[in-house]
Amino acid sequence: MYSAVDHQWMSEALAQAQQALYLANPNPRVGCVIVRDGKLIGGGSTQAVGKAHAEVQALANAKTLGNDVAGSTIYVTLEPCSHTGRTPPCVDALIAAKPAKVIAAMSDPNPLVAGKGLEKLRAAGIEVQCGLLESEAQALNRGFISRMTRGLPWVRMKIAASLDGKTALPDGQSQWITGPLARADGHHWRAQACAIVTGVGTVKEDDPSLNVRDVDTQRQPVRIIIDSKLEIPPAAKILQNPDQSDVMIVCASLDGSDMKAKAKSFEGRGIQVIAMANAFGKVDLTALFSYLAKEREMNEIHVESGFKLNGSMLREDCVDELLLYYAPFLIGEGIGMANVGLMNSLSYRQNWQIIDQALLGPDLRLRLIKN
Repeated sequence: MYSAVDHQWMSEALAQAQQALYLANPNPRVGCVIVRDGKLIGGGSTQAVGKAHAEVQALANAKTLGNDVAGSTIYVTLEPCSHTGRTPPCVDALIAAKPAKVIAAMSDPNPLVAGKGLEKLRAAGIEVQCGLLESEAQALNRGFISRMTRGLPWVRMKIAASLDGKTALPDGQSQWITGPLARADGHHWRAQACAIVTGVGTVKEDDPSLNVRDVDTQRQPVRIIIDSKLEIPPAAKILQNPDQSDVMIVCASLDGSDMKAKAKSFEGRGIQVIAMANAFGKVDLTALFSYLAKEREMNEIHVESGFKLNGSMLREDCVDELLLYYAPFLIGEGIGMANVGLMNSLSYRQNWQIIDQALLGPDLRLRLIKN
């Protein structure tokens, strides 16, 4: 159905989509290339929210280069949108450009589109195909797909550990387990996320900023602290400069004058405080992630927390992907990766599948998803 040339140009469209990796949220990361007579005549990727989508960028690029799109083949990594959101429908811009063919890598999981864009192109007399390099396109937008199909973001948990699975010495000392290349790679994954989540224990122990520093990005993720009792120190680094990146504290309850006073103090600094309690008086993690997807339009969540919160998220089935960095040494006694609880049978174990591995200097990075 697809030629080697088709694969080549869709690969180029996927490369274009990579340029939207840090930028596109909450929109999907999309790339588009326009080809005529075997030559690239235009290309583009999704811009920041509210700005042009990949197809419109590619059409504008072709026009700037003085190229006529009529009769061309357009390769796009996601079905062109057919509804009016923050921007007009891309499908209308494509129809007006009169290409001969549009090849999409995957259909749009957004119920507002879901095949309507492809059908509108066909109705306009444009040849349409869909499914070329589909798995690669899906991998690029796991978060968007998750939000549209499950009403939940894609939650990625990052852990740096020794070979024997320790994240810190018994006294909590953990800087640095991994080397500079692994830490820079961690910032690459932070930059992709809509939000970075940590726990109050990590804030007290390490006082992290949890922003993106080691890669160039125009957008800082929201920083979210899970803090059942609002125990976070007011001077914590993560609470500084909320104008540069939204900061949210999630507690279990705002009952009582003391809790309300603390919340009011934080809110006066531009820091949002919300309450979501489960039956045990802790933060309801499942409800939180549902809220982040449905109310805040968040696609991917990046978790960097400690032993306790990691365990809670894993036990409550909130984690979709593990991002593990192993340093080539042994610690012995120390703090483990996650408090997943005592198991009296291997049948209760959590099974994960390795989907990617890489050496970053001396450190090994593994990516795993649920098996």
